[in-house]
Amino acid sequence: MNVIDVHGLVKRFGDKTVVDHVSMTVPRGEISGFLGPNGSGKTTTIRVMCGLLTPDEGDGEVLGYNIRSQSDLIKREVGYMTQRFSFYEDLTIEENLEFVARLYCMSPVGAHVRDTLEDLGLSSRRNQLAGTLSGGWKQRLALAACIMHKPKLLLLDEPTAGVDPKARRDFWDEIHHLAANGLTVLVSTHYMDEAERCHRIHYISYGKLLASGTVGEVIDNAALTTFVLEGKDLAEAAIALAGMDGVDQVAPFGTSLHVVGTDRKALAASVAEIAKTAGITATEGTTSLEDVFIQFMGKSSDNMS
Repeated sequence: MNVIDVHGLVKRFGDKTVVDHVSMTVPRGEISGFLGPNGSGKTTTIRVMCGLLTPDEGDGEVLGYNIRSQSDLIKREVGYMTQRFSFYEDLTIEENLEFVARLYCMSPVGAHVRDTLEDLGLSSRRNQLAGTLSGGWKQRLALAACIMHKPKLLLLDEPTAGVDPKARRDFWDEIHHLAANGLTVLVSTHYMDEAERCHRIHYISYGKLLASGTVGEVIDNAALTTFVLEGKDLAEAAIALAGMDGVDQVAPFGTSLHVVGTDRKALAASVAEIAKTAGITATEGTTSLEDVFIQFMGKSSDNMS
């Protein structure tokens, strides 16, 4: 069963098309990653899916409800975690959760709040003011508020921005635990390691959905070739390679240089020429998701310009 099944979604603001005929399916229990540059339409697409915005064109269902005529029903069964921390900073963790429980008419409020505090490891901080929490604890509070009413779909809009690696790892462990119990998750992210933890990913660039599939499928379908150059004077090699036939990307990685392109024959010839001239070694490497991400960005044009 597809929890998200939308087709041809279009959303305009004035004369700008922010979401441009986006179609997407997300099965029950799947963690789907939503990738794309800033301003690409990720947040607007999420808001259309959860009933906060009405599409100008297109249709579909979320949780079996029509996104146009049954948006109020969708909102009741979705947990939506926004980019910014949106809780009362002068209330405690417990008071914030009590407020959310009352919004959803949950009863008894105390029992639901207590269980949520325990499930998310917040009991020891229940009386701490939300405004004094670190980024990781604010994130945990936001997640607790999103899942307290037992939603069937969790929409996360760049949920780990600004938190440390340990907090990000803990957060993702919790997301996988929730998905294993049947919760469906759509998460937007800029972190490649997070995208690789998703079951499938969807790449949107300036309103247009360019790719969907597993990480392996998206990398394979991009049909990129990557060479790794090692040796001295890599900075000069990078300058020389830029603009040569077949070279789409040149990027330093520590003590090596990654060179990427779609035309394998032309790329190999250019790399071999520079490697011979500069006296460095060149071997064919593995294309990464980041390589694909950068390739997509380079071929897209800003729809807001």
